[in-house]
Amino acid sequence: MNAPRLSRRSDIGAKLHVSFEFFPPKTDEMEARLWDTVQRLEPLSPEFVSVTYGAGGSTRERTERTVRRILTESSLIPAAHLTCVDATSAEVDKVIGEFADMGVRRFVALRGDPAAGVGERYHPHQGGYANAAALVAALKKAGEFDISVSAYPEKHPESPDFATDIEMLKRKVDNGATRAITQFFFDNDLYERYVERVRRAGIYIPIVPGILPIHNFGQVANFSARCGAHVPAWLAERFDGLQGDPQTHALVASAVAAEQVMDLIERGVSDFHFYTMNRADLVFAVCHMIGIRAAHSDGAIAAA
Repeated sequence: MNAPRLSRRSDIGAKLHVSFEFFPPKTDEMEARLWDTVQRLEPLSPEFVSVTYGAGGSTRERTERTVRRILTESSLIPAAHLTCVDATSAEVDKVIGEFADMGVRRFVALRGDPAAGVGERYHPHQGGYANAAALVAALKKAGEFDISVSAYPEKHPESPDFATDIEMLKRKVDNGATRAITQFFFDNDLYERYVERVRRAGIYIPIVPGILPIHNFGQVANFSARCGAHVPAWLAERFDGLQGDPQTHALVASAVAAEQVMDLIERGVSDFHFYTMNRADLVFAVCHMIGIRAAHSDGAIAAA
């Protein structure tokens, strides 16, 4: 695979758009690491940054606290995740109102993983929104929000087939979704075929690829098996023998992620969503390699 010509940011980097995902920290140490990551990535001027949201009051409070801090202490535009898990529709509507009162105008609307964990059977909460399509409709009713939803290049593990999966995406779009962000994947052909299926179904919103730089291959492989994401043999081979060598692992990981993104650029993709895992280095390196550079204090862009 030949690398695309990325010699000048004005040629390629300026035409690209990135967004980043963070998760709310559980400890003071994790809080410090998250904020280091936010400050490291902020100069790259992402379109927005999303903050994940889980079941349970304490997790929701951490999400709200993180979103509020991003709003007040950075120039970043936060998108608050919202799920249907373990909450009535009235409770979810209340959370929507609280985020809106903060100044949040972007949401990532998800059904959410089963409360028992990934791989378990999902049951809608009694009195709650049944799925992400219903959640999108509630958001659209509540205000003029930018709404991102999920998409699955290898189909959702609970969907019996692609037709069912894409029909759910269409319902989310019909109810007001602005864009879809995909689950992470490592085979760009799968993404390309998925986009073709989606377009044939009459869905024309952006399908933004979700990119997961691999900080720990073993953990990623285990999680992929549970959520239905294929790990190609060539990828496993790249990381073979690096379990005790974090420096080389990081170098390989940045190269793998950059290769994936560069290939997608060659296929015409211009928007990317990075799952940062609250760590900046790999994401920053990939953005640098594709021509997205931090702005200097005087407003000039560093030469690419």
